[in-house]
Amino acid sequence: MKIALVHDYLTQRGGAERVFELLCKRYPQADIFTSLYAPEHTIDLSNRLVNTTFLQKIPGAIKYFRLIAPLYFPAFRSLNLQDYDLILSSSASFAKSVKKKAGARHICFCHNVTRFLWDTETYLREYKDYKSFAPLINKIFTSMRTVDFKYSQEPDLYIANSHVVAERIQNIYGKAAIVINFPIDTNKFIFSSRKDDYYLAAARMISYKKLDIIVEAFNWLGWRLLISGNGPERERLQSKALGNIEFLGHTTDDKRTQLFAHAKSVIVAALEDYGLVPIEANASGTPVIAYGSGGILDTQIPEKTGILFSRQTPDSLQDALLKGKETHWNYQRIRNHAVVNFSEETFFQKVEQVITEACR
Repeated sequence: MKIALVHDYLTQRGGAERVFELLCKRYPQADIFTSLYAPEHTIDLSNRLVNTTFLQKIPGAIKYFRLIAPLYFPAFRSLNLQDYDLILSSSASFAKSVKKKAGARHICFCHNVTRFLWDTETYLREYKDYKSFAPLINKIFTSMRTVDFKYSQEPDLYIANSHVVAERIQNIYGKAAIVINFPIDTNKFIFSSRKDDYYLAAARMISYKKLDIIVEAFNWLGWRLLISGNGPERERLQSKALGNIEFLGHTTDDKRTQLFAHAKSVIVAALEDYGLVPIEANASGTPVIAYGSGGILDTQIPEKTGILFSRQTPDSLQDALLKGKETHWNYQRIRNHAVVNFSEETFFQKVEQVITEACR
């Protein structure tokens, strides 16, 4: 059986790209396709050939990949996948639109519906020029939503990373989805029962991550907080932070691993569709203090692997932090929870059962 692996674009290294990296490792003989590829900015694919679209030849396309959104659908439709019996797409937007040959199967690992089209205000509000161009953008996006819905019918089967995403796929695309929680490479994270005197937040510095809530809570508590990551919100957040809060910027994988292993807790204030950071923390034996809604409900056991707070406010987070400080954590049990439920082995056991059924 000849397999094609397809991803939206390989121009960054986020959670979706880390999942695609696992798919590439699992299927070393499969051919890889994407719209744009910037090897220095994304996952390590070693010497694998990465097939791209005509977008790769457009000057500046990689740097400004979000600005060419209307071109992605025709780009993916132009890919020739007629030789493949099974297409595994990894998509939060466009890769699901590829064409298959008659008799082939297309399974989409869906990280989300195309969020900037279906939840435009939430997605774009952090971009200061959005309101100025809103009338034009909304006109373009209205047309694109029609196309997105049309091509959302292409996959034979959707695999969603959480129940929240499965519900969106059903509500917006009218397609049922199987929920298989996406994994992490548990071998990349080290276990430590020795926790140092700091808390950690690891996120892109954009508005929906709600890092301002975390900063305000720690300003009040005076506890040491390390924040790793970059983004357009960094300058504003730094201007609000007191001396107990340190901004680390981008951290290497090795440094990140150490930070996760030795933090007292990892803090997540965003409403996440799924979220790999809480699982990565648990794989390090570290509990999570997180906003208790969305995908976090798929990955955390309250009072066992983390503390969940009910409102996205500094006060609610402070209460959870104080509760977490008094909790006697079983760090080994936290690690075991991640390894048993979110390892590659567990994930691919479920995936390959689904593939077998779909291709029968």
